[in-house]
Amino acid sequence: MPYIEVLQKYAVFEGRAKRSEYWLFLLVHVIISIILGLIPLVLDWFVVVEVVYALALLIPSLAVGARRLHDTRRSGWWQLIGLIPIVGWIVLIIFMAGKSDDDNQYGPRPV
Repeated sequence: MPYIEVLQKYAVFEGRAKRSEYWLFLLVHVIISIILGLIPLVLDWFVVVEVVYALALLIPSLAVGARRLHDTRRSGWWQLIGLIPIVGWIVLIIFMAGKSDDDNQYGPRPV
């Protein structure tokens, strides 16, 4: 499962990540975040769990994002464009959804 693979590569910023690895990780991450966001409506103290989860997944999210950008021949620093509201997010989504390149300076094409 890509979610577990990303967690196993917790802080690996080198290499490349396939589209499926990135998008399936993001899907599971968003689903878990939504569930953890709804629970505090019933249990006030559960907000702490949501914050801990978000902080724990910050580094793996950045790492898989950098590896995904490497797969499209871009530096992982392009993630910073997401700090620009709306336009940056759109550009970043286009980059992340882009087609994988063959072998490039970041390594061979992921299998």
